[in-house]
Amino acid sequence: QVQLVESGGGLVQAGGSLRLSCAASRIIFSITRMGWYRQAPGKQRELVADITAAGSTNYADSVKARFTISRDNAKNTVDLQMNSLKPEDTAVYYCNGVPYFGSWGQGTQVTVSS
Repeated sequence: QVQLVESGGGLVQAGGSLRLSCAASRIIFSITRMGWYRQAPGKQRELVADITAAGSTNYADSVKARFTISRDNAKNTVDLQMNSLKPEDTAVYYCNGVPYFGSWGQGTQVTVSS
């Protein structure tokens, strides 16, 4: 079964930055399209950024120009650099494949105060 471990969340003021990291195991990471998802209270989980095996990236309009996704195939990790954070970015953030695998990690909480 795929294992995904997210870290790096926390409490930050609006305008601040955070860097999330995800370690993946039990997948052929180097050929897997990976993404960062988030779920805010009362809302559905949404894909905010993804990166192909070759390094091409895509972003949701709500985070474009503020978030940057990257990956290290040697370490089986995928990171999300989040800048200019807004209160509406508050959510639990998860990494997973795109499309997502059947199991999810525990996620990491990001809280942005106004």
